[in-house]
Amino acid sequence: MKMFFDKELEKLGVKTAIDLALLLPKSFDDLTLSNEPNEGENTVEIECRFQQNRGSILSIMAFCITWKMDIKISIFNAKPWHFSAFKSEKKIFINGKSSIYANTWQFINPKIVTKIGQILPKYKLSLKDEKVKNLIDENLKFDDLVAEGLSEGEANFLLNLHKNSKNSVNLIKNLNNNKKGLEILKFIEIFNYMKKLNKKKFVFKARKFEIYDISNWIKNLPFKPTNDQKNALLDIKNDFLSTIASRRVIMGDVGSGKTLIMLGSALMVYPNTAILMAPTSILAQQIYDEAMSLLPKFMNVLLVKSGDKDIDFSGINLIIGTHVLLYQNLPKANLIMVDEQHRFGSNQRNQINKLTKDDKFSSHFLQFSATPIPRTMTMINSNLVEQSFLKQMPFKKDIQTIITNSANFASMITHIKDEISKGKQAIIVYPLVEESEVLNYQSLNEGSNFWYKNFNNVYLTHGGDKQKEEILTKFRDEGDILLTTTVVEVGISLPRLSIIVVVAPERMGLATLHQLRGRVGRKGGKGWCYLFTKLKEPPLRLREFANTLDGFKVAEIDLKNRQGGDLLDGTIQHGATFTFYDYEEDIAKIAKDRFERLNL
Repeated sequence: MKMFFDKELEKLGVKTAIDLALLLPKSFDDLTLSNEPNEGENTVEIECRFQQNRGSILSIMAFCITWKMDIKISIFNAKPWHFSAFKSEKKIFINGKSSIYANTWQFINPKIVTKIGQILPKYKLSLKDEKVKNLIDENLKFDDLVAEGLSEGEANFLLNLHKNSKNSVNLIKNLNNNKKGLEILKFIEIFNYMKKLNKKKFVFKARKFEIYDISNWIKNLPFKPTNDQKNALLDIKNDFLSTIASRRVIMGDVGSGKTLIMLGSALMVYPNTAILMAPTSILAQQIYDEAMSLLPKFMNVLLVKSGDKDIDFSGINLIIGTHVLLYQNLPKANLIMVDEQHRFGSNQRNQINKLTKDDKFSSHFLQFSATPIPRTMTMINSNLVEQSFLKQMPFKKDIQTIITNSANFASMITHIKDEISKGKQAIIVYPLVEESEVLNYQSLNEGSNFWYKNFNNVYLTHGGDKQKEEILTKFRDEGDILLTTTVVEVGISLPRLSIIVVVAPERMGLATLHQLRGRVGRKGGKGWCYLFTKLKEPPLRLREFANTLDGFKVAEIDLKNRQGGDLLDGTIQHGATFTFYDYEEDIAKIAKDRFERLNL
């Protein structure tokens, strides 16, 4: 298909026939003559009789030639040109809304029109409406739509929407009431999107290497891995057997055992090099400690810390660090692993991707995630990456999520004191560090006095605190109460933590809330997550969140509410990509079935 678009239209994302067909008008100027008087928008021919000016209102009495009756026209805030445009005995065509007032049909602020008999689409784009219309008229062809993979019925449905006729206007205006038509548009939109994703799924060669047998290591672990952990390691082993570099997401709730997958994957690569990047130095330290405890002694493991320079990586089998790894002269690795990739910025993610490639080969790439953010969930649903799930937990979690408010504050405090008396800990998460004029909640600094006054062993830290990791460690060992922001979302393991209070939860994404909730009950035992809100009616997404501990259900709720962002351009991390499709699994399934028929 040969189709030319100017650069402005290409900026709107129009590159294919389906892209062009999905540019539907937002409204219309119907300039066909209305033969009968009716309430609503009409185009008629008139002959002006006389006019009267009252302040800024120009009143015109006219004879409607089309309707063969006298009518009244009112122009508010009349300009000088209105007086000459509507002068006596002048014949013109007008378009506007008409209604009956005092037994007379009248038009309020009508437009003078010249293109009589046409229905003009309005697209509300950065290009002029006429230019978009002409491009569609010239380039949108039935054969091109069918060549893109649409059925004849789907292609004809799209073409009918662009005829700019009375019928097409009614079709577009009543789409929400046209269940069949709306489903066709949803399917076409997601089908078009998945076609583009399929083209984006690049294939790179992987280096061949002999996989180290980890079966004895698994048998000799001080605990029994779950079946999900074993299956995930088997998935990764099969990836390594391929000559194609894999991209796999390992998803599992906090405490499901993702670290074991990291260590087992690194061991399979032995004696070659694996690299693991964590979002915080505390988490990097914890993974390093577990690596030193669980991996065979012949594995050379190195923890890279901030400020380390001129490191000799020769003979190192597993390199662990934070984003500081991006600024090291790292060796080419057979395996790159990233924990909680969404915690890194888009520029850092681009640098991570560069680590996986050289002139001839790419590394296998594993991304680990607890509750996946909408973008990750969308990638999985689109088949852009492979996935393994850790749904089984080494221990049963017993966490109660409670949406609470000021009226129940005293009972919450009593509960916190009771847990502390049993040797447990609590975290209070505030939305901001400093006072805000627009937020109806106390900040971390404002709320701290209450906790210092009523509790002992209270610690405070936040994202901008240079000593936060030291304070988190002290709290773990000695503290009762930690006052903080979402800095604890991903970080230190706190086995004594039984209560977490999240202030203003409606301001946070569900992925963040689930990560915070995952801080409690890490080693089993009962835990509580209080969502403290001042809203009279908590939003549905919070109520849905409170009713499930399943991270995958939480991710689907989050995706449904926030949408997945644009996978074709990774700079957009959330917000609806689609106009019609709204995360309906049945539509996605139809699209995937169609892909199988097209062998895409």
